[in-house]
Amino acid sequence: MDISLIITLAVIGVVVVYFISLYNHLVQLKHGVSKAWSNIDVLLKQRHDELPKLVETCKQHMGYEQNTLTAVMEARSAVASAREQGDVGALGKAETQLRMGLGNLFAVAEDYPELRASDSFMHLHSRITGLESGIADRREYYNDSVNHLNVRIEQFPDVIIARRFGFKPAELLEFDEADKADVNLGQLFG
Repeated sequence: MDISLIITLAVIGVVVVYFISLYNHLVQLKHGVSKAWSNIDVLLKQRHDELPKLVETCKQHMGYEQNTLTAVMEARSAVASAREQGDVGALGKAETQLRMGLGNLFAVAEDYPELRASDSFMHLHSRITGLESGIADRREYYNDSVNHLNVRIEQFPDVIIARRFGFKPAELLEFDEADKADVNLGQLFG
């Protein structure tokens, strides 16, 4: 066998193995984004199940705060709808509204000592607060996974494989500026 043929076959083999490795890494990143989304989804479902219990507990003590309770339930529905549709942009906006509604609900609850003394309310408050913290942590992991995928599918030579095999960029889960801004405590308690 001719040495140049062996070298040519070896180079072709190395290039093929390299491109297979790149493809497999892109697949791993894509599935990492899906896994990170599933982790958020689990917590969103758990919180979705807890919110009606919280609202029902609050209704027993906060008869005149119907607007606050309605806002939380409407935001809950918007989050559920966006989650079911897999619409990350709409989910970010709905999450902002829900977080603002919960913040208002917990702030208003301060005016009802009998509500704050309720074991049920305290348990649900603690549970939802824990879920919120978990969602924030998993959102950070999800956005990091999305960023890794998006960067890789734009880098050379990965971009060649990404375009050839239809890898699409994923969308970051971002909250509106209102959620990032400082909370106006005077407005909440005024």
